[in-house]
Amino acid sequence: MSKIQELLLGKTDQIHYEEIIKNYPWIIKKGQNCILSPDSDGLLCGLFMLAYLDWEIKGFYDGKIMLLDKDTPVKDCVFLDMEIFREEIKSVGHHMMQFNKNKKPANWGNFKNCIQANNLRNYDGYHDFRLKYPLATIHLLMGIVGSKIKLTIPKTAICPLLYVDGVFKNLFGYPENCIDWLRYLGADSSINKLNSIFFNEHYSVYDLMLALKDFFVKIDEIGDGRSRNDKIKISDSKGEIVNLVEKDNICEINKEESKKADIFLEILSKLTTWKYKKNDWQWSDFKLYCFSKDNIKPSNRNFEEMIKNNPLSWAMTSGLAIEYTLEKQENNLLE
Repeated sequence: MSKIQELLLGKTDQIHYEEIIKNYPWIIKKGQNCILSPDSDGLLCGLFMLAYLDWEIKGFYDGKIMLLDKDTPVKDCVFLDMEIFREEIKSVGHHMMQFNKNKKPANWGNFKNCIQANNLRNYDGYHDFRLKYPLATIHLLMGIVGSKIKLTIPKTAICPLLYVDGVFKNLFGYPENCIDWLRYLGADSSINKLNSIFFNEHYSVYDLMLALKDFFVKIDEIGDGRSRNDKIKISDSKGEIVNLVEKDNICEINKEESKKADIFLEILSKLTTWKYKKNDWQWSDFKLYCFSKDNIKPSNRNFEEMIKNNPLSWAMTSGLAIEYTLEKQENNLLE
């Protein structure tokens, strides 16, 4: 028996959507403000929550900088596709957050308003890294919201919903773990809309390859074609600001980046039927928040030291690194 099979042996736990909604009623409340991660997962989350719950997109956060409508307090927003380690702030995410469940930090309650895929199963990086959530935040949202609201998922939506966060790679690279998570999410039930994505009869493997190829072509045609434009780029790898225009301490996403985002969102909207209207999304009049970013090698001591610094967010990106974000003194998000 392989190691992954040993780890998965005997698992029968299942998600309880009603309990999640009871504990986090804001997740199905209409008209919420939200801040998105600016990649394909965050953008799909924004389209989805706007389509079904009339949420308002007020800003973007990429772990290095944040753009937020100048008149909207952070505490009045829900972060989608990014976990925020602040008790007062609501968030939803799917990264690996715990390092060692047997040495849980005293302030772990900072995540009391965070719906977190791996935390729901008490998974940590030390014991369970190979079992970490292999899908995207959008799939978790669809499971939760779809348990209360009737969703329509057309055949054309399957491709972007398998593309997001490289899910299609995980399905074939880590099938045992993916199958277990689909079982946990209830996707094997025909009444769960995740069923129409992962248990559909529309695509053979070859048909899926063709659909993904066509999707890649559309994305590659955005911009200059030198890179796949499936995100809104607001900072570079060093955390320096890019594609923003600043004036009098207020900024906006420049026209070129905004246009590329428009095209990508239109592509996603057409395929999912989650209507995209530019005026429903905040593109200007942002207050800019800059943060410091660092990383540590995972260990009990390093994780404890990181937590002492009260990080805003973090993610265990591999078994070799935890990337984390610290607020700067001039940025008090809860003011």
